Amino acid sequence: MTTALVTGISGQDGSYLAEQLLSQGVRVVGVHRRLSAENFWRIEHVLDRVDLRYADLHDLGSLYDLVEEYRPDEIYNLAAQSFVPTSWSQPILTAEATGLGPIRLLEAVRRVHPKARVYQASSSEMFGNSLDGDGSLNERSRFAPASPYACAKLYAHHMVANYRKAYGLFVVSGILFNHESPRRGLEFVTRKVANGVAKVHLGLTESLTLGALSPRRDWGFAGDYTRAMQAMLRASSPQDYVVATGVDHSVEDLVRIAFAVVDRDWRDHVEHSESLMRKNEVVRLRGDASRARDELGWTPEVDFSGLVRRMVEAELERLG
Repeated sequence: MTTALVTGISGQDGSYLAEQLLSQGVRVVGVHRRLSAENFWRIEHVLDRVDLRYADLHDLGSLYDLVEEYRPDEIYNLAAQSFVPTSWSQPILTAEATGLGPIRLLEAVRRVHPKARVYQASSSEMFGNSLDGDGSLNERSRFAPASPYACAKLYAHHMVANYRKAYGLFVVSGILFNHESPRRGLEFVTRKVANGVAKVHLGLTESLTLGALSPRRDWGFAGDYTRAMQAMLRASSPQDYVVATGVDHSVEDLVRIAFAVVDRDWRDHVEHSESLMRKNEVVRLRGDASRARDELGWTPEVDFSGLVRRMVEAELERLG
C-alpha cells in the first residue's frame, strides 16, 4: 500500500488532498502541530481513516522520527504561515515556518529516506509585480517577491531545486496560483466576501468592508489544484510546474459575482477602508499552466463563477 505523508493536513489543501488520496486506497499520515485548541473542522469527515501525528517544521528531530517511522512513498508539504498580511507583522516567524521549515523536512528525507518523493507548495506570490502587459506567468518567468511570505516561499523553492540537483532527490515545487474553496480561512478575501454576502442576504449585517478592489488574481478551485500536486509526484521525472486557470479576475469581479448569487447589487452593500489596504500590493497575477496541461494532462474543472457560487452557497448553509 502506498503511504502519503501530508503536512498541514487540517488546512484547505490538506483536506481535499486527504479525501482524494483516501479514495485511491492510499494510507494517509496527517501531520499537524500540537495546539491548545485543535482545528480539525475541515477533515472531521475523514479523521477515522487518517493516521494523525504531531510534528513541527520548526523541530528537525520530530521530522526525523516521522520519516523514519513511516518511510512514506509520497510527502506533501503544505504547512506554512500562508497569509500574506500576517507575514508583514510576523516576518521572522514566516521565514522560519515558510522558508526554513521545508528545508528541515528535506534534510530528514535526505538523511533517513531519500527514496521518498516530495512535493513542496510554492506560490504565485513569488512573481510579485513581474507580469508585463497582457501576458501570463510560467515556469520561466522572473521572480520578484513583494512580501516576506513571498520571499520565504522563494527561498524554499530555490532550495528544492538545489536538493534535487545536488542529491538526486525526487523533489518538486508546484507554483500554485490562488486557489479557493468553501474551506478557505475567513481571513482570505474570497471567503470573507462569500461570508459577507451570506450575512447581508440573511439580514445579519448591512454591509461588507473591503480594501482595494482593483487587484487581479488567477483564482481556481483548491480540489483541482490538489489533483495537480499528485500528478507532479507521480510523473516520470521531477519537474516544477505552474498550476493556474489562465484567467484573472479583479476583487471587484469577485464581489459582483458573489452578490449576484443572491440577486443583489454589490454597490449597495460594499464599503471601503484604507486600513485593509496591503503593503506593497501585487497588482496582477495570471498563470500559464500549459506545461502542466501538456506534460501531466492536468486541467481545471471548476471555473471562477462556479467557484464563487459554491463558496456563497456554503456560507448560506453554514449561517442559515
